Amino acid sequence: MSFLPVRLPPGVDLRRALDDLAAAQASASAFVVAGIGSLVEARLRYAGEAAETRIEGPLEILSLSGTLGAGGSHLHMAVSDAAGRVYGGHVGRGNVVRTTAEVLLAPLPDWSLGRAHDPATGFAELVVRRRG
Repeated sequence: MSFLPVRLPPGVDLRRALDDLAAAQASASAFVVAGIGSLVEARLRYAGEAAETRIEGPLEILSLSGTLGAGGSHLHMAVSDAAGRVYGGHVGRGNVVRTTAEVLLAPLPDWSLGRAHDPATGFAELVVRRRG
């Protein structure tokens, strides 16, 4: 398995940049193995909530993981504020990098990650297909 280390610079939207990186890869599918860095502010959707919550920064990214694919990304993140309070949830758009975001991707050239509605959950869930 190969890995792709990435540094995202200040001012970019974390999720949009990762979606764009995946789309630029031949397979367009990857796992986000790890991520650290800092954000100007965060937009997270908490479990069971329909809307995102805006968290004012500056914030430190403690962890970042998820999947990237043609059907969309599914990312989870934990961040901490200057007082050490930790927030975590589903990553939305508007998570602007403050100084850096250092992310390790695992591209999946033999696999396609997509999303399809799952009647059991009511959500668009991961669909894994072997290429070829």
